[in-house]
Amino acid sequence: MNGIDLLPLGVSLLIGLAAIGSCIGIGLSGMKLLESSARQPELMPELQGKFFLIAGVTDGAFIIATGIGLWFATVNPFK
Repeated sequence: MNGIDLLPLGVSLLIGLAAIGSCIGIGLSGMKLLESSARQPELMPELQGKFFLIAGVTDGAFIIATGIGLWFATVNPFK
């Protein structure tokens, strides 16, 4: 078995683990947003803006990992 045989497994792990991490991160931050807005409703606009910033950064990391994985799948640098 060589590196070319393991490339699909590596790409799927890269994309899958990034997706799982992104979903868990956004879920936890959304949970904390709802909890904090229930405690102090007057801070909701500020907290919502920060939440969307964090959600965008988290999704950006997933999209970058997906792009790198698909690049490795199509270019196959191990030939």
